[in-house]
Amino acid sequence: MLREIQITEQPVSACVPADYTLTLRCRAESDLSLQYQWYQQSEQSESSCCQIPGATQSELHITARESHVYICRVNDRYNNFQFSRWVKVKVLHNVTKALLPVQWQGEPIIVLNSSSSKVPAGKSVCLKCSALGFPAPDYQWYHNGQAMSQKKRSKLLIDSVKLKYCGTYLCCVKNNRGEHWSDPMEITIDDEIAHRTSLSQSCPRVPPVPDACYATDKVALLVGNNNYTHHPNLLAPMMDVFELTVLLKQLNFRVVSLLDLTKDEMLTAVGQFLQLLGKGVYALFYYAGHGYEHPGRNYMVPIDAPQPYLPENCISVQKILQRMQERKTALNVVLLDTCRKWYNHNRNLSELKPLEPMGNTVYGYATSEDAEAYEVQDGELSSGIFMKYLKKHILKEKKVNLVLDDVLEDIGRDHLVTGKQAMEIKHTLIEPRSLCDKICTTGHTHEFQARNKLWVPSTELPKQSLKFPCGVEVELTFHTVFSNIMHVCAKLKWTPPQMADVRVLLCIPLEMTDLFRHNVTKSERIDSLLVSANNRVESDCMLRLCGLQNCKDDMIVQIDLHYTRLDTKQRVHERLHHNLKRPHVAQLFNQKTSAMGPLNCAEAASCCATASSSASPCSSATVSSYSNSCANVFSSSSSICKDRGAVSMYHVDLCPLLVNTELTAPDNVSVDHSPKLLSTRQSKLFSEPEENDEGET
Repeated sequence: MLREIQITEQPVSACVPADYTLTLRCRAESDLSLQYQWYQQSEQSESSCCQIPGATQSELHITARESHVYICRVNDRYNNFQFSRWVKVKVLHNVTKALLPVQWQGEPIIVLNSSSSKVPAGKSVCLKCSALGFPAPDYQWYHNGQAMSQKKRSKLLIDSVKLKYCGTYLCCVKNNRGEHWSDPMEITIDDEIAHRTSLSQSCPRVPPVPDACYATDKVALLVGNNNYTHHPNLLAPMMDVFELTVLLKQLNFRVVSLLDLTKDEMLTAVGQFLQLLGKGVYALFYYAGHGYEHPGRNYMVPIDAPQPYLPENCISVQKILQRMQERKTALNVVLLDTCRKWYNHNRNLSELKPLEPMGNTVYGYATSEDAEAYEVQDGELSSGIFMKYLKKHILKEKKVNLVLDDVLEDIGRDHLVTGKQAMEIKHTLIEPRSLCDKICTTGHTHEFQARNKLWVPSTELPKQSLKFPCGVEVELTFHTVFSNIMHVCAKLKWTPPQMADVRVLLCIPLEMTDLFRHNVTKSERIDSLLVSANNRVESDCMLRLCGLQNCKDDMIVQIDLHYTRLDTKQRVHERLHHNLKRPHVAQLFNQKTSAMGPLNCAEAASCCATASSSASPCSSATVSSYSNSCANVFSSSSSICKDRGAVSMYHVDLCPLLVNTELTAPDNVSVDHSPKLLSTRQSKLFSEPEENDEGET
């Protein structure tokens, strides 16, 4: 097998005066001849980086006039490629080349040093220390001789000066060419100025906010495939998707979480996910299920994929990432919790455009190349090894790749997978972006509002009240743990005094069962999780609806009421058919859009507004005397019914709703990770494929 491209010399950043000439270098090794291409992007511009004409050598000669960032792509004739790290050439226009020594070797030269000052208590102060250097120098601030944690920039901002912040400040500036220290800067409190200022102020002053990364919105698509038609079933993806959904919601992500998708459904889900992306958005895509790797390409296996693994039956992760980049997002995070065993070695790769060096992408692979990813099989609490540790660190306010570094180290210390599973991280991040960054819509309010119009109909289904002819009032509420699995809960709100032994049951009418017969989701393993997630809901009956994305028509729920009349002692049965309209996920999954070819946000919002404007529910009622014939309804629906003093259960599995109403983490679920069984997320049944992959998705 050919050796991968290895970059042996990375370019380095620089801080130089205007019109200074310097050379950036990138060198790589491979078994094949290599080609180089340099790109640049203006530091002040948000436009995508552009190719530098003629910059096709390992060295790039620059006369620096404006600040830019640069990256080099190295590829061979088979379109295998590697990107160098991003580097910045910062130009200080207020500094002349005359300040540089004649034989300057790139050692740091301090050109800006703040002076000592007296500051009123409670006011802000900004200390500055700027230096030239090649490589660009690193900064470390010291207060009274002690290094200050996380203070590693050329500016030091103190929001509100207090006595504890007074003293001497120094800045150490260094690179591999040398080290220099700033002059000392003394900060003291001037009580007289503070008194005069407090008397003259007519309104409070808002201290300046330091530069920080932010998102214009946060959107995540999570897919977990458990139940396969032609491959071994998995246990952990359901729990992994659930746990990640809860955590991302704490970080203010809009989360779409889907279980058990076919190839067409996965493509549609990705297309709808892309509609929610836009300029400045943080996008996260997570997949747990079967997968494999064709060297350089990662493939996700839908639940309907046949044996053997073939690219045309699976989903290419790289193509999804390309579409994410086209949406001009600020951050793209792809987390693959799947095996990466190599298949189809002899197949020709279809053409795939190289990824643009956007500087905003993070890959987190649960395992390394040609290796397997493991899950701990523990019944209902089965969890993947990757998610076991990701959930410990994902809420940290750290750069995304550093969070994944912590996960990598924890997996490396897990004796269960030592020598079997080692996480891999790839990234091109320029800025210190974190999943914890705040959302700021300034300048993007139109896009944010359009996204809300698209999102709200898919996440909110209000309470609905129904009244039977006998006067009984029932309230329906709707809850989702996963976007395509919904609970419909019914609660008796009022019963007339002349009734006794009142029971309400939920089910799907017999005439609708054929809609779901071919898309049955096994609910036994997720029952406890779904119930636990909604344990604060008071209801007399609950109906689980799974796989609602396949619903072609309006969704009809049947509500059966059984009671005894006290005057006649007769048992009476009344029935309502309530129209929930077509689930929003079904509307999205059946839009006439090309696979992974999204509408723009405004068009999508328009579609949603049209679809939701006619969603007023309606009901029809029938009344009959009680008979055993109604019992056959329970064979086609799944319902947990709670009577006052008695509990009875009727069983059902129904099918695919992109609703994510309230999601609450179960208080009474404690996940025990002591292993019952360790298994891989890779199908063991395969045969050698044929020789082309022109149908690759």
